Amino acid sequence: MNILALESSAAACSAALCRDGGLVAQSFQCSGLTHSRTLLPMVNDLMKNCGESLDRVDVIAVAAGPGSFTGLRIGVATAKGLAWVGEKPCAPCSTLESMAWPLAHLEGKLIVCAMDARRKQVYNALFRARGEELERLSPDRAISLAELGEELKSFPAEKIVVGDGAILCYNTLRAELPNLEPAPVHLRMQSAWGVARAAEGLIAAGSLVSGAELAPVYHRLSQAERERLEREQNTKFTIEGDQKHV
Repeated sequence: MNILALESSAAACSAALCRDGGLVAQSFQCSGLTHSRTLLPMVNDLMKNCGESLDRVDVIAVAAGPGSFTGLRIGVATAKGLAWVGEKPCAPCSTLESMAWPLAHLEGKLIVCAMDARRKQVYNALFRARGEELERLSPDRAISLAELGEELKSFPAEKIVVGDGAILCYNTLRAELPNLEPAPVHLRMQSAWGVARAAEGLIAAGSLVSGAELAPVYHRLSQAERERLEREQNTKFTIEGDQKHV
C-alpha cells in the first residue's frame, strides 16, 4: 500500500511517500517560506524523483490538527485536491500523535507532544513509547503550561518533549521536572513520516474519509473568532444595559 503523507501544521513543511510501512522518500523544509508556496511543488518533485504517480497512491494522509490555522488549512486543502483527482480515501491524522511516532522506539519513556498555542498554552497529548507502538495517555487538547507541569509530576518515567513547542515547554518546566528533556534536533519537528505512520492506524481501524469529508481539527477558536465573539458579547451587554435605563 502506498501512502502519500503531508505535514504543514507548524513552521516546518514536509511530504513523504511510504510503501507497506516503509519510508520510500521524504522531503522536509523549514525555510520560513509559506506552505502555500512549498507544499505542492514538494509533493510534485518527490513523486517525480521516486518515479511514482498519483494514480498509484492508495491513501492521502495529512496532519489535520491541531496546529497553525493557516498551515492546517493549506495541508487539508492540498490533500483534498490530490484526493479529488482519483477519488482517493484520506487519513485525517492527529498532528500530536504523528509527531510522537518517530520516538516510539524509546521504550518506556513518556512522550510529551507540545505545539505552541500562544497565550501560555500548548497543544498537547501524552504517549508512552512501546517500541513499535504508542500508548495514548491523554486526548489531544489545548492546555496551559502550568497545568501541564502539574500533571507531568504524577508520571515518574523519563520524559521527552517533542514538537515546535518543545523548547518553550522545556525551558518553562525543567526546573520542576528534572527528568524532562527535549527530543534531539533531528526528531524534534513534525514530519510527514510520522503522519504516514499514524495513518496506518486509521487504515486498520477503518477510519478513512473521502476528500469531501476531510476537514481540519482546530481544538480552539482562532484569534479572529475569539475577538468577534468578545465584540458580540460586549455589544449584547451594552444593549441590555441601555434597555434597563429606558
